[in-house]
Amino acid sequence: MVTAYDFPSAIHVARANIDILLVGDSCAMVELGYETTQPMDLDQMLHHCQAVKRGVNSCGGGKPLLVGDMPLGTYEYDDTDIALRNVYRMVKEGGMDAIKLEGGSIARARTAKKIVDGGVAVMGHIGLTPQAISVIGGFRAQGRTATRARALLDDALRLQDAGAFSIVLECVPPNVAHAITEALEVPTIGIGAGNGTTGQVLVYHDMLGMSSHPHHEEFMPKFCKRYAQVGHAITEGLEEFKKEVSDGTFPGEEYSPYVMSDAEKTSFDKLLAKDAAERVKKHEETEKILKLAEEYDQFSLYGSKDNE
Repeated sequence: MVTAYDFPSAIHVARANIDILLVGDSCAMVELGYETTQPMDLDQMLHHCQAVKRGVNSCGGGKPLLVGDMPLGTYEYDDTDIALRNVYRMVKEGGMDAIKLEGGSIARARTAKKIVDGGVAVMGHIGLTPQAISVIGGFRAQGRTATRARALLDDALRLQDAGAFSIVLECVPPNVAHAITEALEVPTIGIGAGNGTTGQVLVYHDMLGMSSHPHHEEFMPKFCKRYAQVGHAITEGLEEFKKEVSDGTFPGEEYSPYVMSDAEKTSFDKLLAKDAAERVKKHEETEKILKLAEEYDQFSLYGSKDNE
């Protein structure tokens, strides 16, 4: 499974024959610049889900299963009908095949069952649950004590009983993830949980080094292997573009394909010659107006010497 958020990345994920594409609320941090996933709302998620759906559909052939994250504040209510209404929007408007929700408490399992009974597939998510960082004390590994590890197993079993078709295990010790996987009938998907899970998930931008730069390596999660250095190539390309524009080598004849015939060029030159003097005069008048406007702006900003 790969987490991606937009049209072009969805195309790459689909072409690589990845089994599952998760449109994650981590988009809030990765693409929108927030410090946590918590600011993401349902309308924003729908926007990104729709883009991903279009990207996958444009590829033809085999398509990954599309799973959309339910953002904070869309499914936690005692009234599970609220969650179901929001889930239906993810399917009908967002084009998702299934949804993912965080947590494995009794209340969360009740919500998961409501959604499954309503006809929508649910992926669970336990361990480090980013939406709940205010409660768990930040982005920290989970299940590192025997008691907490056993509680995570109970969460997983509860979600399975509620009808979840798969469960994400995030930032837990490998032995704990393996034990949970062995205890379940449904597959587990690990992220920072060792290789004892059924499958693995990484974020598209992280695994491809989208933010990498030769002189400044951005923060990377400890569990993320970088399979490419796309950020380096992006930086090099942008710098080369700036250089070639500055020195006049781009676009050049090779990238200037639209030309006039010699006859049309001659006609165009004659048309320009007819009003050349008038255009020079107009240019000078416009330059004078802009200069006066600039002087006025400076006066308005700083005031006159008489007001000092």
